[in-house]
Amino acid sequence: MASSTRDIKRKIRSVNSTMQITKAFELVSTAKLKRARDRMDITKPYFDTIQTAVHDILSADKSIKSKFVSSGHGVKPLYIVVTSDRGLCGGYNINAIKKAIENVTSKEDAKFFAVGKKAYDTLRQNGFNVIDSFLYISEKPEFLHAAQIAKSATSLLEKGEIDSIHLVYTRFVSTISQEATDLLLLPIERPAASESAQATEFVNYEPSAEEVLKYIIPKYVESTIYGGMIESSASEQAARRIAMENASDNAEDIIDDLTLYFNRARQAAITQEISEIVGGAEALK
Repeated sequence: MASSTRDIKRKIRSVNSTMQITKAFELVSTAKLKRARDRMDITKPYFDTIQTAVHDILSADKSIKSKFVSSGHGVKPLYIVVTSDRGLCGGYNINAIKKAIENVTSKEDAKFFAVGKKAYDTLRQNGFNVIDSFLYISEKPEFLHAAQIAKSATSLLEKGEIDSIHLVYTRFVSTISQEATDLLLLPIERPAASESAQATEFVNYEPSAEEVLKYIIPKYVESTIYGGMIESSASEQAARRIAMENASDNAEDIIDDLTLYFNRARQAAITQEISEIVGGAEALK
């Protein structure tokens, strides 16, 4: 019985040590989440404005012809998959990877850019064609990283090696909710008729709408990738904070259960000792 109580005490100490680690991770993730949300709030207006500008140009001039404008998704897609470089963040990574591969019909035709070590490792292990990787930038992405990714992706599109570019990132809905999203970057889909009807009719583009679109599309791709990486960074920290909070709560529950078992085992040992003493006394009579 003494051995049993020692084992329980050892388990309690072990779980308590684990809980201290998860609580530390939770505090760190909370601080990082605050910084990531501040960056997201700063970049999101530009991210939204340039997307609106591109759709306004397409709505204003329906005769624009460009290899970057289409109504189809293509059969040779490139997926830019944004995940984390580390684990301990719940379903954040696996949800993004599942979103990226759910529409893949052919492993030979689909190509991948892995942003984050988790995407790189998982996609390679499952036989997907990862042609480039960008590691250890997921927590603190810079615009320079997004520009580099955008340049590589658009270069492949211009060479004809791919016919569409998808950005798979995790949209930050709230602190407790994050949603894996597949966003078609290029070719840009023409706005629907209802959207075109609402476009501003008194805008002139110089020298032409096609030239303005040609200039703005690289900015659109770079800013959209950067916005997605910033939003994914915030989502990663939120997911990790929730995962560590749940782990800490579970550790507390386990400690409570083990403490109850310990008290029961100790009480049983005391009862047994009393019984043996009483039994010994009765035998001496």
